[in-house]
Amino acid sequence: MSRLFWLVLTLVGFVLTVVTKSPVVLGLGLFFAFVGFVGLLLAMVAARVSASARPETAMASVDDFGALRKRAEPTVFTAPTPRKRDGDSDPTA
Repeated sequence: MSRLFWLVLTLVGFVLTVVTKSPVVLGLGLFFAFVGFVGLLLAMVAARVSASARPETAMASVDDFGALRKRAEPTVFTAPTPRKRDGDSDPTA
């Protein structure tokens, strides 16, 4: 709905600019056309962003992030110590 408003404002501004003989109305027409055009661009950008944005219900919560962080923590594995056999006396072998 806002895009339609900004488009109409832009068109009215351009029409006023083209058909007027007064410098004041010419200035107002240029102002309306410029403001309407910028508003139309911003409204189109906002519609595009909201169309591709993820809904709030699909976003992860703080608890989900905590669970992901716990799962991603590196686990430290230590090499098993070699077992001594009955006849071994040299620990480097």
